[in-house]
Order: sequence, then C-alpha cells, then structure tokens
Amino acid sequence: MANIKFFSGRTTPIEMHRVRIIQKLNLLPIEERYKAIKEAGNNTFLLKNSDVFLDMLTDSGTNAMSNDQQAAMQQADDSYAGSATFYRLEKALQHVFGMEYFLPAHQGRACEHILAKFFIRKKGQIIPMNYHFTTAKAHITECGGQILEIPVKDAFDTTSTCPFKGNLDIDALKATIAKYGKDGIAFVRMEAGTNLIGGQPFSLQNLREVSAVCRANGILLVQDVSLLSDNLYFCKQREEICKNMSIHEIALAFAEASDLLYFSGRKLGCARGGGICTNSKKHYLDLRVFIPLFEGFLTYGGMSVREMEAMAVGLMETLDEDVISQGPQFIEYMTEELVKLKIPVITPPGGLGCHLNARDFLSHLKPDEYPAGSLASAMYLISGIRGMERGTLSEQRNEDGSEPIAQMELLRLALPRRVFTMSQIVYAVDRINWLYQNRHLVGGLKWIEEPPILRFFFGTLEPNSDWQQKLVAKFKEDLGDSL
Repeated sequence: MANIKFFSGRTTPIEMHRVRIIQKLNLLPIEERYKAIKEAGNNTFLLKNSDVFLDMLTDSGTNAMSNDQQAAMQQADDSYAGSATFYRLEKALQHVFGMEYFLPAHQGRACEHILAKFFIRKKGQIIPMNYHFTTAKAHITECGGQILEIPVKDAFDTTSTCPFKGNLDIDALKATIAKYGKDGIAFVRMEAGTNLIGGQPFSLQNLREVSAVCRANGILLVQDVSLLSDNLYFCKQREEICKNMSIHEIALAFAEASDLLYFSGRKLGCARGGGICTNSKKHYLDLRVFIPLFEGFLTYGGMSVREMEAMAVGLMETLDEDVISQGPQFIEYMTEELVKLKIPVITPPGGLGCHLNARDFLSHLKPDEYPAGSLASAMYLISGIRGMERGTLSEQRNEDGSEPIAQMELLRLALPRRVFTMSQIVYAVDRINWLYQNRHLVGGLKWIEEPPILRFFFGTLEPNSDWQQKLVAKFKEDLGDSL
C-alpha cells in the first residue's frame, strides 16, 4: 500500500487513482433546500438526487467503478441460462473466498430473505449476532425469529480506542447456547463492519473463536460480508496476527471460519447484485430451490449480466490494498478533523462513513424527538449534503406499539469509494462545524406517515416547531449569499 508522507508533516490521504469520467453536481440555494426537505417529509431517502450536492446517504450501489470494471461490462453474455458471465463471476468468488458453491441474488437483502426463510424452522428461534442490520432484522422477525445482539461491552462506547468494537462476546454466546440449546438457535450471524454502530469491524481472532464455539455445538455460522473490504483493511492495520498476511489470505481465513457467506455486491465488488457462498453441498442444494422462485434462474439470480461482469472484476480489486484503503483513510481524516473541533463523532473511525454522534450533538433533544433524524434534516438544509439517520427512526415499533429507543443515535455520512475529493471532505467538515456552533437552533421531528415495517425508507415527518426557519435565518445572517 502506498505510504506517502508530507514534508510539511501533514497527514492527508492521497487518492490512488485519477478521475476519467465526471458527473456535474448542483448546489441549490438554502431556500430551495428548505423547500426540498419539506417536500421530502424530512426523510433524506425521499429527496430527489437532483436536489442533493454531496450524496452521503449510502455506499450501496454508489461506489465508482474502475476502468477495468467498465471495460468488462462490454463482454457480458446476455443469456438467460448458462451464461459465460455467471461462470466468470463464480470463478472470481471461488478465488476470493475459496468456497465452491455460489447462488446469485439481486442484492444482499434477497439473501437475508432466503436464509431466514429456510433456517428459521420454528417461531421464537434465536439468532445471536454481533449487531443487527435493518433488513436482516426485518426478514428474521417476519419469519418468526428473534435477534439477540451480544457484542462486546465496548460496542456502544461512542468515544473509544477499542480497534474491534464489532466483536461478538464469546462468553455471552456460550451462555446463550446453554440457555436455548442447539435447537433454539437458528444460526449465528456475524456482520463484517457493523453498519448501525459506526461501521466498526470485528477481528479475525474473534471470528475464529465464534466459529470454534459454533462448530463445537453444531450451530451454523453465517457471515454478512457486504462491508468486507473495510473489515479486511482494519484487520491488516490493527490486528497483530494479520500484519504479515496478504489481504487475500485474510479473506480466505474469514471464509474458512464460516459455513455460509452472503453479500450485497452494491457494497462488495462495487456493482449491483449479491449472492450466497458456501462449501457445503447440502446447504447449496437446500437453498438452490429458492433462487428460481424468488430471484431468477441459477445463472443470473435477478442480476444484470453487465453488473455481474463488473462485480467479478470488482471482487478481484478488493484484494488490492491500495483499492480498499481509500475509504477508511478518508473516513479517518474526516473523523479526526471533527475531533479537533470537539464535535461528537464515533471513534475509532470505522468503515462505510463518518458517523456523527447525534445524541451528544443535539443533547437538548429527547430520544423520542429523533435526534439523528433531526440532524440529518438540518445537515441537508445547511449544506446540501444528504446523510442517513441510523438511530431510533431506523428501528421499528414493538408489537405493543411502544417506541424502542436505539442504543446509538448516529448521522452516517457515507463516503462511497473513489467518489469524493478531499476539497469536498473539507467542505463537509466546515458545514458540520457551523451546524455544531448553532446546534441549539435544531429541534425535533414527529411523524406524519409511519409505515409499520422499514419505516425509515419511506415514512414522512415534520418539525415539531419552527426551528428550520430559524436555522435558515441564522445561516443567511452568518454566510450571506453563500450556498
């Protein structure tokens, strides 16, 4: 990996690529941004991208493809069955993970649907995990299962030096197995780069320990490797046993410890699609029947063959440390700049994006005023930057209608790979700093329309006061006609 030091002593990540294709951006005046966020029901998912300046909502399907990926798309074999494109993708996955069998799907949540549908055999079965993801939880609960989060105690420390806050608590796993027994547990799930608690990784050592416990008790270990590239980088940088391993060797070790892997290609491989990998012929045959039923034929699984060609190349690029390092390095830079300004942000920096600690940022708001959602709305209003609420809004109500307050209230500012430049990161830091100095003006949100499942995707809200108008007025007072 390139290790570039500045004579000045500065620490600034260097993009290990050059830009060959550009897309023009548009920064609306603040009055138009106010109108846009109001029409979107204060839900950043419902903003039109034409109204967004820097889209930091997600890295899912928004990563920039390489020139090699673009070129590979031209050789796609557009056959319904037996496509040569499928076999090139299968070969790439076999190389990266060393697993023989591959079942394609249109994206990661399709894999979650199939895994939950088959492996949750009776209502009330437990799925222990280091932490949940929204769609994984929804599929599990829809199939009658119950998630049980058992991360290490450091997981929810917003300010920490723990390098692997995504680790699963081994003693808690053993206690869970003792309590519920093998039949009471559908499978154990490990998420590489825990999405909802700041993109925090788990260590290879922890994964191996989880695997040993699962195999000793005859329990399936399923791993979500959608954010694997960041997790691989962190293992290489932070874990002693990985220092002398190649990125490929670490990836193979991750796979060897697991019975099944699944992924969203919108993150891993920088293309749109996904799939399930395993070395078990039995699991392959058991799950195979669901692909034609829900996804498409076995050699495309709902994916475009052009995206499959790009994914095959992108998976191989995941093994290049220069390729996978830029995301974490940009996130680290942005996080450290905010720390210097004493702005509450999740540390250590994780993968996927920079995570603002909305609970401390807007400490004057009550939990049921949705601090992370309010911060997302305010951030767009004063900057044109679209982030994603990762807090109580991203949960769903309990069966009795009560609101489960999330363990963390985060505004995630995702940094898709090879998309943003350093000046855009500097702009984001500046606008966050202004907002933090004026945080007392930001109020809460309340529901207008609240869907019962995955409400954060398309529900609408409104301010609980005139705080947005006050924020606009203060912005214009301080920055005049600046956009």
